[in-house]
Amino acid sequence: MGPKNKGKGKDSGGDSKGDSKSKLKPATSINVRHILCEKHSKKEEALEKLRNGAKFDEVAREMSEDKARQGGSLGWKVRGSLLADFEKVAYDLEPSTTGSPKIGECKTSEGYHIIMVEGRK
Repeated sequence: MGPKNKGKGKDSGGDSKGDSKSKLKPATSINVRHILCEKHSKKEEALEKLRNGAKFDEVAREMSEDKARQGGSLGWKVRGSLLADFEKVAYDLEPSTTGSPKIGECKTSEGYHIIMVEGRK
């Protein structure tokens, strides 16, 4: 990849620190899961479970207030089909597994989201 890609580094916050982000190629769709909580305190409780090693889909089934039956899975979503704040966080995440999720957080009109991405294309 030649010098053409250098100019695109504005969003990643600098090349030296943003190693994980710079490896990510722009995706047009992502396979995304989330845990949605109305209250900040409940979101913190869910985060605590994840930090203590609980699987993302299990925490989603137990605590998410949206699509909980599918373990928080929203399936494949194309760019532009999600709430803007949610999408910005989700598209910056590296793909990971429910057993050791790389998570992001955001707040939207729906509530507090804990987000993980299983695939990108």
